[in-house]
Amino acid sequence: MTRAGNIMSKEKQTLLLVDDSSESLTLMVALLGRDYRVKVAKSGAQALELLGSEQLPDLILLDVVMPGMDGHEVCRALKAKDRTKGIPIVFLTSLNDAGSEAKGFEAGASDYIAKPFDQVIFLARVHTQLDLVRERKKTEHLLTNFLPRRVVHQLVSTGTARPEQIDELSFIFCDLVDFTTFTEQLSKETLLDELSDLFSAFDSIMEERGGQRFKTIGDAYMGLVGLNRPFSDHADRAVHAALDMIDHLKWRDTGNGPAWKVRIGVHSGSVIAGIVGAHHYQYDIFGEDVNYAARVEGASEPMRVSITTATHGRLRSPGLRVEPRGLIGMKGIGERELFFVERGK
Repeated sequence: MTRAGNIMSKEKQTLLLVDDSSESLTLMVALLGRDYRVKVAKSGAQALELLGSEQLPDLILLDVVMPGMDGHEVCRALKAKDRTKGIPIVFLTSLNDAGSEAKGFEAGASDYIAKPFDQVIFLARVHTQLDLVRERKKTEHLLTNFLPRRVVHQLVSTGTARPEQIDELSFIFCDLVDFTTFTEQLSKETLLDELSDLFSAFDSIMEERGGQRFKTIGDAYMGLVGLNRPFSDHADRAVHAALDMIDHLKWRDTGNGPAWKVRIGVHSGSVIAGIVGAHHYQYDIFGEDVNYAARVEGASEPMRVSITTATHGRLRSPGLRVEPRGLIGMKGIGERELFFVERGK
């Protein structure tokens, strides 16, 4: 099991019990209190108040027949709000007619437990719902390694995600120098270990700077700052991340293994982002700025960071030294002004 999976399995899940009967609440707390964090509410109104201000529970056990707001009304209110619509709800009811169950499922319930309930059946159904919640959270956690959280939320909630335009972000394109030579010198196992170690270090650097790895293609690494959440200083963050990558390779070169070098290009601009494909989904970005950024990397030099005028104009960090390179010809782009950037001595 992954570290994330271990953490999720150790954390106690939270239940909210909503019932106007003190006797029912006492029994449920006795059955569930040892294994789960349990919160209680004695009315629908109190439950809605709790859910508006506190950390959300993993599961709600909701009595159908209550004074004031009944369970169906509470369920519909919760399913109508983005904050609470994803919480599974199990109805507790002494009503055993099909019409009542149909009404509950129509309101958004995940299951029914009849009152008075058999303790074994009660616990089994609660455990089943919580196991489903745990598996869903694992899936969402894995998806966030590849997709922005807002996209994961859309996929989980609606099964699809709308394309979006992101007007301000910065791209980092990084390419390993003389990669073909290393592939001839190293075993495939060593090569994969080296790439995994390098890209894992780059991932950590990107995360520290507020960005993320977007994809790798062979020996090429693409990072983005501003995709998951906006940063007014995305250009500074991207440039510092690029310089951190070079610093890491210098630190890593102890003379005992491959002396990896990189070329890096940084560009700032906009993209259209979205999921493409009908059966094999892939989240991707499109736009002329993506191609421009890739060409800037190809026009850079080993262990140097090249930036565009768009990135240069957005830099605000003190201590960065920018060196004009003049007009540089790039395939499919033409001549554009580029700059080298490094930290001041």
